[in-house]
Amino acid sequence: MGYDIQSELKLSIKSVPESQKGIIVQLMQFYLYDFTAYLRIDVTENGTFPAYPDLYQYWTSGEQKLPFLIWRQDVPVGFALVDRMSSNREADYYMAEFFVLRPYRHNGVGTWAVHELFGRFAGRWKVTQMSTNRPAQSFWRKVIGSYTDGDYREQTHPVRGNISQFFNT
Repeated sequence: MGYDIQSELKLSIKSVPESQKGIIVQLMQFYLYDFTAYLRIDVTENGTFPAYPDLYQYWTSGEQKLPFLIWRQDVPVGFALVDRMSSNREADYYMAEFFVLRPYRHNGVGTWAVHELFGRFAGRWKVTQMSTNRPAQSFWRKVIGSYTDGDYREQTHPVRGNISQFFNT
Protein backbone atom coordinates (compact mmCIF):
# COMPACT_ATOMS: atom_id res chain seq x y z
CA MET A 1 0.00 0.00 0.00
CA GLY A 2 1.49 3.36 -1.09
CA TYR A 3 1.79 6.61 0.78
CA ASP A 4 -1.37 8.72 0.56
CA ILE A 5 -0.47 12.37 1.19
CA GLN A 6 -4.12 13.43 1.18
CA SER A 7 -5.11 11.04 3.97
CA GLU A 8 -1.91 11.52 5.95
CA LEU A 9 -2.10 15.33 6.00
CA LYS A 10 -5.91 15.54 5.75
CA LEU A 11 -5.74 17.70 2.63
CA SER A 12 -8.63 19.19 0.72
CA ILE A 13 -9.07 21.73 -2.03
CA LYS A 14 -12.21 23.81 -1.99
CA SER A 15 -13.80 26.55 -4.04
CA VAL A 16 -13.57 29.86 -2.17
CA PRO A 17 -16.79 31.75 -1.44
CA GLU A 18 -16.59 35.54 -1.40
CA SER A 19 -16.88 35.48 2.40
CA GLN A 20 -13.42 33.78 2.51
CA LYS A 21 -11.62 35.86 -0.12
CA GLY A 22 -9.67 37.58 2.65
CA ILE A 23 -7.76 34.32 3.16
CA ILE A 24 -6.47 34.48 -0.41
CA VAL A 25 -5.69 38.19 0.03
CA GLN A 26 -3.56 37.31 3.08
CA LEU A 27 -1.83 34.31 1.44
CA MET A 28 -1.15 36.51 -1.60
CA GLN A 29 1.25 38.54 0.57
CA PHE A 30 3.47 35.45 0.99
CA TYR A 31 3.11 34.64 -2.71
CA LEU A 32 4.20 38.14 -3.73
CA TYR A 33 7.08 38.00 -1.26
CA ASP A 34 8.28 34.81 -2.93
CA PHE A 35 8.05 36.56 -6.30
CA THR A 36 10.50 39.25 -5.19
CA ALA A 37 13.20 36.72 -6.07
CA TYR A 38 12.14 37.10 -9.74
CA LEU A 39 10.45 40.51 -10.00
CA ARG A 40 10.91 43.86 -8.36
CA ILE A 41 7.84 44.30 -6.19
CA ASP A 42 8.03 46.98 -3.52
CA VAL A 43 5.84 47.13 -0.46
CA THR A 44 3.39 49.99 0.03
CA GLU A 45 3.74 52.71 2.66
CA ASN A 46 1.96 50.45 5.18
CA GLY A 47 4.41 47.61 4.68
CA THR A 48 2.26 45.30 2.57
CA PHE A 49 2.60 44.28 -1.03
CA PRO A 50 0.16 45.90 -3.44
CA ALA A 51 -3.17 44.19 -4.02
CA TYR A 52 -3.23 41.52 -6.68
CA PRO A 53 -4.70 43.16 -9.81
CA ASP A 54 -8.38 42.40 -10.39
CA LEU A 55 -8.55 39.69 -7.72
CA TYR A 56 -12.20 40.69 -7.13
CA GLN A 57 -13.05 39.23 -10.56
CA TYR A 58 -12.68 35.75 -9.08
CA TRP A 59 -15.98 36.42 -7.28
CA THR A 60 -17.75 38.58 -9.87
CA SER A 61 -17.13 36.82 -13.20
CA GLY A 62 -19.57 33.96 -12.78
CA GLU A 63 -17.78 30.74 -13.74
CA GLN A 64 -14.97 32.41 -15.77
CA LYS A 65 -12.52 32.72 -12.86
CA LEU A 66 -12.31 30.04 -10.20
CA PRO A 67 -10.59 30.57 -6.82
CA PHE A 68 -9.53 27.60 -4.69
CA LEU A 69 -7.93 27.16 -1.28
CA ILE A 70 -5.75 24.21 -0.38
CA TRP A 71 -6.45 23.14 3.20
CA ARG A 72 -4.63 20.97 5.70
CA GLN A 73 -7.36 20.09 8.15
CA ASP A 74 -8.74 23.55 9.02
CA VAL A 75 -5.66 25.56 8.03
CA PRO A 76 -5.22 27.14 4.58
CA VAL A 77 -1.82 26.17 3.16
CA GLY A 78 -2.13 27.47 -0.41
CA PHE A 79 -4.34 28.63 -3.22
CA ALA A 80 -4.98 28.27 -6.93
CA LEU A 81 -6.58 30.73 -9.33
CA VAL A 82 -7.93 29.02 -12.44
CA ASP A 83 -9.28 30.91 -15.46
CA ARG A 84 -11.70 29.50 -18.01
CA MET A 85 -10.34 30.74 -21.32
CA SER A 86 -13.06 32.53 -23.26
CA SER A 87 -11.31 32.50 -26.64
CA ASN A 88 -10.56 28.74 -26.45
CA ARG A 89 -7.75 29.19 -29.00
CA GLU A 90 -4.95 27.83 -26.84
CA ALA A 91 -6.69 26.21 -23.93
CA ASP A 92 -9.92 25.76 -22.02
CA TYR A 93 -8.27 26.38 -18.63
CA TYR A 94 -5.34 28.50 -17.51
CA MET A 95 -3.59 28.15 -14.17
CA ALA A 96 -3.35 31.88 -13.48
CA GLU A 97 -1.69 31.50 -10.06
CA PHE A 98 -0.70 28.62 -7.83
CA PHE A 99 0.89 28.83 -4.39
CA VAL A 100 1.76 26.54 -1.51
CA LEU A 101 3.27 27.86 1.73
CA ARG A 102 6.93 26.93 2.13
CA PRO A 103 6.50 24.47 5.03
CA TYR A 104 4.21 22.38 2.79
CA ARG A 105 6.41 22.31 -0.29
CA HIS A 106 8.54 19.35 -1.40
CA ASN A 107 6.31 16.78 0.28
CA GLY A 108 3.62 16.25 -2.34
CA VAL A 109 1.02 18.84 -1.28
CA GLY A 110 1.39 20.91 -4.47
CA THR A 111 1.40 17.85 -6.71
CA TRP A 112 -1.69 16.48 -4.98
CA ALA A 113 -3.56 19.81 -5.31
CA VAL A 114 -2.67 20.25 -8.99
CA HIS A 115 -3.73 16.71 -9.83
CA GLU A 116 -7.03 17.33 -8.02
CA LEU A 117 -7.68 20.46 -10.09
CA PHE A 118 -6.70 18.81 -13.37
CA GLY A 119 -9.11 15.99 -12.53
CA ARG A 120 -11.98 18.39 -11.85
CA PHE A 121 -11.67 20.29 -15.12
CA ALA A 122 -11.32 18.08 -18.16
CA GLY A 123 -10.06 19.83 -21.26
CA ARG A 124 -7.08 21.67 -22.67
CA TRP A 125 -4.83 23.34 -20.11
CA LYS A 126 -2.13 26.00 -20.20
CA VAL A 127 0.32 26.67 -17.36
CA THR A 128 2.95 29.43 -17.59
CA GLN A 129 6.07 30.24 -15.58
CA MET A 130 8.35 33.27 -15.65
CA SER A 131 11.56 32.75 -17.59
CA THR A 132 13.64 33.39 -14.46
CA ASN A 133 11.62 31.18 -12.09
CA ARG A 134 13.50 27.92 -12.53
CA PRO A 135 12.02 26.21 -9.45
CA ALA A 136 8.48 26.76 -10.82
CA GLN A 137 9.51 25.47 -14.24
CA SER A 138 10.94 22.35 -12.65
CA PHE A 139 7.83 21.81 -10.51
CA TRP A 140 5.39 22.20 -13.41
CA ARG A 141 7.39 20.01 -15.79
CA LYS A 142 7.51 17.27 -13.17
CA VAL A 143 3.83 17.55 -12.18
CA ILE A 144 2.46 17.87 -15.71
CA GLY A 145 4.83 15.18 -16.97
CA SER A 146 3.64 12.73 -14.33
CA TYR A 147 -0.03 13.61 -14.84
CA THR A 148 0.13 13.24 -18.65
CA ASP A 149 2.80 10.53 -18.87
CA GLY A 150 4.93 13.09 -20.69
CA ASP A 151 2.24 13.92 -23.24
CA TYR A 152 2.48 17.72 -23.23
CA ARG A 153 4.13 20.38 -25.33
CA GLU A 154 6.14 23.32 -24.17
CA GLN A 155 6.44 26.73 -25.76
CA THR A 156 8.60 29.77 -25.00
CA HIS A 157 7.09 33.22 -25.45
CA PRO A 158 9.09 34.93 -28.22
CA VAL A 159 9.40 38.28 -26.41
CA ARG A 160 9.10 37.64 -22.64
CA GLY A 161 10.76 34.23 -22.67
CA ASN A 162 8.15 32.80 -20.30
CA ILE A 163 7.63 29.04 -20.51
CA SER A 164 4.17 27.52 -21.04
CA GLN A 165 3.05 23.92 -21.01
CA PHE A 166 0.00 22.79 -23.00
CA PHE A 167 -1.76 19.47 -22.41
CA ASN A 168 -5.12 17.73 -22.17
CA THR A 169 -6.80 16.23 -19.13
